[in-house]
Amino acid sequence: MPIFQGNGISLCFDQFGARADPPLLLLHGIGCQLVQWPQAFIDGFVERGLRVICMDNRDVGMSEKLDALGQVDAGALMAAMMSGQQPQAPYTLADMANDARALLDHLGIEDAHVLGVSMGGMIAQHLAISQPRRLRSLTAVMSSTGNPTLPPPTPEASAVLVTPPPATDRDSLIGHQRAMWDVIGGPHYRSSVEGMGLLAAAAIDRMVCPAGFARQFAAILADGSRVERLGKVTTPTLVIHGDADPLVPLAAGEDIARCIPDAELEVIPRMGHDLPASLLPTVVSRVHRFIRTVEAGRPLTADRIRGGLA
Repeated sequence: MPIFQGNGISLCFDQFGARADPPLLLLHGIGCQLVQWPQAFIDGFVERGLRVICMDNRDVGMSEKLDALGQVDAGALMAAMMSGQQPQAPYTLADMANDARALLDHLGIEDAHVLGVSMGGMIAQHLAISQPRRLRSLTAVMSSTGNPTLPPPTPEASAVLVTPPPATDRDSLIGHQRAMWDVIGGPHYRSSVEGMGLLAAAAIDRMVCPAGFARQFAAILADGSRVERLGKVTTPTLVIHGDADPLVPLAAGEDIARCIPDAELEVIPRMGHDLPASLLPTVVSRVHRFIRTVEAGRPLTADRIRGGLA
């Protein structure tokens, strides 16, 4: 997987599909590596005529680890926020949005459809706020506006996100990550059987960086509310959210759709904070339909014709 220098750090990425097809940039959630996108998710978009690009966010996978910025105590950060204090972070979600912009620059892509999951959806919001010309469309999946009045995660989801693994051997790390996904994936689908929990072994074998996870967590908590800024976003936006998400409740997705003018909201029944295999066709089809509509409003170009999106 290629690594390049962008925004002052080294970043790892991968891409799938024909280079002439319309680009779709995928931005993942906290602690997640690019190998944690379900292959069927990527293939579904490629088969529909899209060039899929994914990256390791800073501090995870093969992208640069920013240990020089210091260690973060995720539990202490959460406690500080709950007591009304403003958390501090070594870097911001806006910095991570600039990492994504640097990848587009590196690939010579003027603008792209951007889909972000969870934290990735927050990063994508920053792109839409500060660099709207780089986005053809925005899709936010199981994400949030950072509005402090939104319902919190369930106690179980909050706990599993900040509880460290019982040991650092491979089996313990894999088991811990699978258990986390089973909790946040909700009650209707077992993630370790058919969701992103299935990808825990691939992620652990590739790279383990708990300090990076904590710094990303700090960036989320320190970002605050994006509500007012989202009201000025003009990028065509689709919001996808499950009605059984214990980590980022449905109200958070509804808030994104309410804040961004003319945003579309798609609620997926029984989906938690996960992309289970049985729901992938539904999600991919809905996103593709949205992208096809956006592309139809653009000037007729070779990538629209090639991708069947005209």
